Amino acid sequence: MMNLHYTVKGQTVTLTSDQGALILTVLTDQIIRVFQDRGRHTNSYAIEGEKKVETPFDLKEVGDHLELSTGQLTVTVGPDLLLDVFDAQGNPLILDYRGKRRPIAKTIDAAHQSIMRAEGHEVSGVSQTEDRYYQVVKALDPDEQFYGLGDKTGYLNKRSYHYDNWNYDEPRPHIETFTNLYKSIPVLFGLKKGRPWGIFFDNTYRSHLDLGRENADYYFYSAVDGNLDYYILGGSSLKEVVSNYTYLTGRVPLPQRWMLGYQQSRWGYSMSQDRVEQIVDTFAKYHLPLEAIHFDIDYMDGYRVFTWNKNIFKDPAGFLADVKKRGVRVIPILDPGVKEDPDYRIYQEGLDKGYFATNPDGSVYVNRVWPGKSVFPDFGRPEVRDWWAGHCRFLVDSGAAGIWTDMNEPAVFDGEIPEDTVFSDEDQKSDLARMNNVYGHNMAKATYQGLKKATGRRPYVITRAAYAGTQKYSTVWTGDNQSLWPHLQMSIPQLCNMGMSGFSFAGADIGGFSADTTPELLTRWIEAAIFSPLLRNHSALQARDQEPWVFGPKVLDIYRHFLHLRYHFIPYLYDCFAKQMNDGLPVMRPLVLNYPEDARTRNLNDEYMVGDQVLVAPVVEQGQVSRMVYLPEGDWVDLRTMVTYGGHRDILVEAPLDQLPVFVRADSVLPWGRLVEHMDDQPEESMTFRLFGQHGDYTHYQDDGYSFDYEQGAYNLYQIHMENQGQCSVTVTHHGFKPVYRRIRLVLPERTLTLSLDDKSQAPVYRETEA
Repeated sequence: MMNLHYTVKGQTVTLTSDQGALILTVLTDQIIRVFQDRGRHTNSYAIEGEKKVETPFDLKEVGDHLELSTGQLTVTVGPDLLLDVFDAQGNPLILDYRGKRRPIAKTIDAAHQSIMRAEGHEVSGVSQTEDRYYQVVKALDPDEQFYGLGDKTGYLNKRSYHYDNWNYDEPRPHIETFTNLYKSIPVLFGLKKGRPWGIFFDNTYRSHLDLGRENADYYFYSAVDGNLDYYILGGSSLKEVVSNYTYLTGRVPLPQRWMLGYQQSRWGYSMSQDRVEQIVDTFAKYHLPLEAIHFDIDYMDGYRVFTWNKNIFKDPAGFLADVKKRGVRVIPILDPGVKEDPDYRIYQEGLDKGYFATNPDGSVYVNRVWPGKSVFPDFGRPEVRDWWAGHCRFLVDSGAAGIWTDMNEPAVFDGEIPEDTVFSDEDQKSDLARMNNVYGHNMAKATYQGLKKATGRRPYVITRAAYAGTQKYSTVWTGDNQSLWPHLQMSIPQLCNMGMSGFSFAGADIGGFSADTTPELLTRWIEAAIFSPLLRNHSALQARDQEPWVFGPKVLDIYRHFLHLRYHFIPYLYDCFAKQMNDGLPVMRPLVLNYPEDARTRNLNDEYMVGDQVLVAPVVEQGQVSRMVYLPEGDWVDLRTMVTYGGHRDILVEAPLDQLPVFVRADSVLPWGRLVEHMDDQPEESMTFRLFGQHGDYTHYQDDGYSFDYEQGAYNLYQIHMENQGQCSVTVTHHGFKPVYRRIRLVLPERTLTLSLDDKSQAPVYRETEA
């Protein structure tokens, strides 16, 4: 007889024993929520909307255990409330650990409490925190790998690392041993003997993950507060597990097409109009594509948000309009800190409405950032987000094409913000301990909503701080990296894990933000990053200039060549973004996501895939002019030479400074964009497709490139079929966007065809014409 009792209500099973209660909720046949109420607020910032779908499941008593099975996942729970998870074939995926382990100290002894009090620390709440502290310990298989967790430092495979989830602005050069940076994305993907699984820990309090560092027999998650709340993610493939996670937390909305183009930034550009004009004109002089220039904090009046420094920009709207006429958009920065100034409208308005975070005694919390003494919007409240969103129109009316949000961990200058500082959790009062990790998320959400309302277009928001689900509102970058070769190297696994963690639209500062780049480093960085979704060169005020031309004609020519390559691939990148809205898979991804059964891909840190068809193997070592490239199964075509190589092996390729090894999966069809210096909103009249191999099929997406009309079906889908020596065809399988291509060019290895739109046909039909 079971010493475990349970009740069933709909798709929720509540289990009770003398160990307490545990709640299992079946969301889908591959997603199961595990919840234990510890008396904290239960709303999720990562998961919005109803995710539960009607799913049949079976319950069976097996000895003293209860077994819940959906057909895809089986969860067994015993009277000790420990649980195990198995796949559809009965293979173990996630097992609670039952062996002995070194305990984690949960208390502070009296002597150390006395020392802490003497230094001014508050320790009266230690026992309360201890009471709510919990750990989830899982058995670790000798052949188990870990991925995800956002942009944590270190290698791609996170086994043997340990990390903290606590958003923090770390000014020192980021190194492998750092446990936390700007983002907290507590999703973990695993391969246990090649079998995939995932866990999403939805807790915004400070938490810790140890992935076999403490002991090779187990991994564990712990949190200082909050409910026990995590989601088991199953799937027949690693792709399907990632897709289930993005179903849960949301997928990246389709960006405007120009956002995939090249962008230039530097702290200091906005210190004078002349400097901005000089940068824009020099890009034009050297025929370098440029979509946007970013303004750091100097454009503001004394670093006051939602202002312009009129000593620099006497007519901001006129100046930005003039820059736009040259084909370049402006993206200004916003920080959360609002200057404490009774003559400053934003401050006084927020103060009058009670919109700023407070101390426990009710007084407004003040700390120093760029403007000096500043206060901080309480973004956890919907009305504060609406207030901030409304003020975003000020920048839109000035001509801003997007907003870059920074310092939103939140970062301050005078020590850290006390964790008992009062921040709201929607309709409840809470504190920084609960809200720190979603402060940047809520600021990005407010900014997104403000831009969407003000423009009607797909918003362009960039945020440094984020939580799981922020991908619905903002692109991200990896923060203040350095002009160091190890930072170039680390950017690849960082961006690959960000992609697997839901953030398809991400990038790193090309050339490095701080310190001085070199000609070789800048060149190798633009090569390595040329397929990253966010393509931005950004540097600090004190760093040397790192525009493409500063190191002479050789670097300039190489830089221009790779920007041209980027623009050829923008239609493919745009197709990848359209596809990920349906499957949730990242644009830039590690090889292990596509080839998890191949053990060689599981620890590959210096190669990445773009979608399913392009493999990039950049040079990331100083002085290297050739490198080994691992090609997974199948045949691969070298984009530079069109030579085909068999896969599942290493090849040695030449890679002098001006070359980037790129391989296309054989029998792929890829769209090939035309070269432009700026993208506009005008629909393309023609498109080129290239065949790599002897035959292939491809689905191409087209819409207006900027509006939300695609949500009502205003897009076209083209099915491309190409055979080198046989029949080629183009079929429009969905026609919701009125302007279709007038001409389609098919480039095959041994011939080129031109198809033209048949104006006599009522539906879009293409027929071969003279080239």
